[in-house]
Amino acid sequence: MRNIYRSIVIVIALFSGIASTQAQPTIIEQMTLEQRVAQMFMVSLFGPEPTVVGQDFLRRWQPGGVILFEYNSGNPSAITNLTNTFQQTMRDVDGIPLLIAVDQEGGVVARLRDGFTAFPSPIVLGASGDTQLSYEVGAAMAQELRAVGVAMNLAPVADLETNPDNPIIVRRSFGSDPAMISPVVSNMVLGMQDNGVLATVKHFPGHGESTLDSHLGLPVVDLDRQRLETVELAPFREAILAGAEAVMVAHIWYPSLEPEPNLPATLSHNIVTGLLREELGFDGLIITDALDMDAIDLAFTTQDAAVRAVEAGVDLIALGPHVGLLTQEQSIQAVVDAVRDGRISEARINESVRRIFDAKARFGVLDWQPLDTESAAQRVDVAGHESLIEDVFAASVTVAYDTYDLIPVPEERSTALIYPATRLQIWRECEPFSMNLTPVGVSNFPTDEEIAWAVTTAFNAETVIVFTQNAINNARQQALVNALPPEKTVVVALQSSYDWTTFPDVAAFMTTYSPLRPAGPAACAVLFGAAPAPGRLPLSLGPTLPVGSRDE
Repeated sequence: MRNIYRSIVIVIALFSGIASTQAQPTIIEQMTLEQRVAQMFMVSLFGPEPTVVGQDFLRRWQPGGVILFEYNSGNPSAITNLTNTFQQTMRDVDGIPLLIAVDQEGGVVARLRDGFTAFPSPIVLGASGDTQLSYEVGAAMAQELRAVGVAMNLAPVADLETNPDNPIIVRRSFGSDPAMISPVVSNMVLGMQDNGVLATVKHFPGHGESTLDSHLGLPVVDLDRQRLETVELAPFREAILAGAEAVMVAHIWYPSLEPEPNLPATLSHNIVTGLLREELGFDGLIITDALDMDAIDLAFTTQDAAVRAVEAGVDLIALGPHVGLLTQEQSIQAVVDAVRDGRISEARINESVRRIFDAKARFGVLDWQPLDTESAAQRVDVAGHESLIEDVFAASVTVAYDTYDLIPVPEERSTALIYPATRLQIWRECEPFSMNLTPVGVSNFPTDEEIAWAVTTAFNAETVIVFTQNAINNARQQALVNALPPEKTVVVALQSSYDWTTFPDVAAFMTTYSPLRPAGPAACAVLFGAAPAPGRLPLSLGPTLPVGSRDE
């Protein structure tokens, strides 16, 4: 690929907009078939530090990009060193700079943690309904990623949390109502992209209704087309209209969209090209979910899946964290062979390479320069984002109902405060608001003795406040709450709003949707009247607590 990268840089410098696009066919024609096909692959390279074998792989195959996974994680300086080395390796052979990507959704899925902001689960923003805050969170994410050399975020999740039994999307979604959630998703996309990071809405055409984790098998979402149009597709459609630059396709079979039995959307021409490209008019990058998931791996080889994904109309193939270098090489070669055999046309390859070059140009990838590793933490600027995260939690706290107007709790009222002992700061954060607070710290799995202590304290108090954390999956926490006098008990769910379904008779229910540190101060301020509770339930907890519920 000698001199091709230099030619591209000259084109980008001399042309902009349509002129640059018109110049690209000449550049593409200078590339060998192998070089063009390799641009369509997002590879994975094991380890928190650069390796000789990984760099040799980059030199030889010159892929389009690299995805960072948990085994690549490190502090900002380490990540910067890693991305610098990857890019310099490409530069040394006059290769095209890499599109470096990561899954940084916030909440449970965040590959970069050490020295990076702990962004809350998306549902926190969903509860706020605040599009400006969503934009600002997207912008902050982009700042932190660009600071360490990452130009693509495999987020946000646009799936709707319509099935509480979904094992993979619950806690990753913004909520279940498309009208409430779509603007929040779209504004996060804009926040990222306006600040130099390519956003990826996922998992098209919707993963929320599935009952199986696609890492473990092939989910089937058997919904009719009308339902998909009005619910699942709505956030994707709005994000595309807002300008989303990339869409990730799900490893799920949708019988109403794809008649071939057990064919995942990732490999479906009807879905990738027919629905996403043609019906929705999306002309950005289409990327697969990781091909090493069992939804693919149990029925296809990685090599065959890569070929079929290209046939379907995919632009970028994410090979996944568990695919070895040999299989990655073979997957690139399999697509090359499919072109040479006439199974895939060169025009199909060139179409994707054009989109990849367009994206790399728009997001500054082709202008790559090494970043200083010593100042990486300053560029990330976690401290500069603390107030934003506090604002997000303050905007999302939800009092779903308050039957007897227990909230706000008067400062003089005798109040039992029951909380996980590992979260001692909750007591300290609520204490300044009350003159008559009795703390009861219990273990995450409360013992009979702890429950008895809590009950005794509760019966001697006028109001009971109990904090739960994922009680939906914790029978001991359920036993604790159900032993308390319901008529004077306020439950604050720190994590799962579904906790309420295990003790629906409590007098009041509040939720913060996330156990991150800022949740405590936000909850205490609402409990004792120092702040309003502006959030609304972004999902349904049943007929009595539908989407949008808030105590008025």
